[in-house]
This record gives sequence, structure tokens and C-alpha cells, in this order.
Amino acid sequence: QVQLVESGGGLVQAGGSLRLSCAGSGRTFSVYAMGWFRQAPGKVRESVAAITGSGMSTRYADSVKGRFTISRDNAKKTVSLQMNSLRPEDTAVYYCAAASSYLTLSTTGDYWGQGTQVTVSS
Repeated sequence: QVQLVESGGGLVQAGGSLRLSCAGSGRTFSVYAMGWFRQAPGKVRESVAAITGSGMSTRYADSVKGRFTISRDNAKKTVSLQMNSLRPEDTAVYYCAAASSYLTLSTTGDYWGQGTQVTVSS
């Protein structure tokens, strides 16, 4: 079992940057694939990025490729999402998630953080 807490959300102007962090707890943090999801009002939850337990492989939604970078530090039990060139359509609540399968994170997670709001103004 993993407990996750997100931080780093806030208000930023279009074109700006934010870095989200997710702090995990649990003995087996490194065995979990990790991902970031987001959900905007009235829209379905979508996968933004995912990373394998080792950090060897990553994947991104087409909408954020080239702008967002996911990374993890297993020694510190953290996963981050660096978001650059932000657009108003990136506005959403962002959730950190953990899953036993990297494949699972294309659609959902096994464990979730509480979410952090990201608002990008025009």
C-alpha cells in the first residue's frame, strides 16, 4: 500500500511553468509504476504521463509531449511533473497515482493522491 500527497499546484500565466511533486510513503515505493492524471470540470479523467518503477521508461499524452516531463527519485520516494509552456487547456486538477502495472496507468491507478489544482490563465 502506498500513500501519496501532491503539491506544487497554483495559478500561472499561459507560457509559464510549474513543477508538481508527489511524495510517497511505503516500503515498496520503487516497485510501483507512477503516473499523473488530470481532470478538468465536465471532462473525463485523462492520463498525462507515466513512468516505470525503475524510471527507465516514460510515456506522455500527445497533448503534453514536448512540454511536460515526468521523473522520479526512489531514494526520496517522490515523483515529479515538470510542466512548461503551459496553456489554458492544461487547467485541471492533477492527481498522482501508483499502480502495480505500467500498462494500468494508461487508464487508471491503484492508489491516488488527493489532487492539486493547476490553473493557467490566458
